[in-house]
Formats: sequence, C-alpha cells, structure tokens
Amino acid sequence: MTMFVNIMIGLLALAIALAAIRLVRGPGLANRVVALDVIAVLGAALTALFAIHFDLRVFLDVTIVLALVSFVGTVAFSYYIQRGAH
Repeated sequence: MTMFVNIMIGLLALAIALAAIRLVRGPGLANRVVALDVIAVLGAALTALFAIHFDLRVFLDVTIVLALVSFVGTVAFSYYIQRGAH
C-alpha cells in the first residue's frame, strides 16, 4: 500500500507540474482558469493521499475545504469571463 501511495503522489506531482506549465503558457484566460481548477483538484487528491499515507483524518477535512473553495473560485472566474470583463 505504501509503494502505491508513493507512486500516486509522484504522478500527481507530475500532473500538477504539467498543469502549471499550461497555467503559465495558456493562450487565453479560459485555458488558465481550467488549468487552475485542475491544479486545485489535483491538490485535493494529493491531500487525500497524504491522509491515507500518514493515517490522519484531518487531511480529509482539508481536502473537502480545498475542493469547495476551488469550486467557488471556478464559478467566480466563469462569471467574470462570461461578463466580458477581461
């Protein structure tokens, strides 16, 4: 189980790095918003894996809060783009 969690943490870190590249190089604001949302979802998955690895349930609370804040942020960015304020 520990080896699986370590492999998954490495793969999630790689995915976050690739999404960060898209965040920086994205051709438009919509692409950057999607990349930021992907980073937040991957960060939530990473904290869930830390909860499994260290057997600490408090990380699951952090995961829920991160997912909720990410959702609200994505909705706010979408509203901003829809209004044409860029």
